[in-house]
Amino acid sequence: MKLLIKLIRNVLGTIIAAIDIATRGSKLKRTPEAQQKVNDELQSLALYQFFACPFCIKTRRAMHKLNLPIQKRDTTQGSPFREELLAGGGKVTVPCLRIEKDGKVEWMYESSDIIRYLETRFG
Repeated sequence: MKLLIKLIRNVLGTIIAAIDIATRGSKLKRTPEAQQKVNDELQSLALYQFFACPFCIKTRRAMHKLNLPIQKRDTTQGSPFREELLAGGGKVTVPCLRIEKDGKVEWMYESSDIIRYLETRFG
């Protein structure tokens, strides 16, 4: 039963991810200089995620719209990023945005909080 639920979740997640990719709108346009500045700032961010997670898809969709090529770290079973997320953030819950600033690391969970943060900082 548990295996069947996991299979259904993965199939539905993959379908949702495909629809997301097919229906994405255009990216935020910036001058090359402004985009380079944003890209430099993005080096301190990483998104821990699962490919087929609906909340991760929502977050990646907002990142696309804002033209934010943030590093994505897959946290599936057996991934070193899964252990990194658990050790740093304290739980394996995705999406999670790792924010490094002034030598300190903050772990931000909840897709709505992450999107709000990104829109405020880069929108």
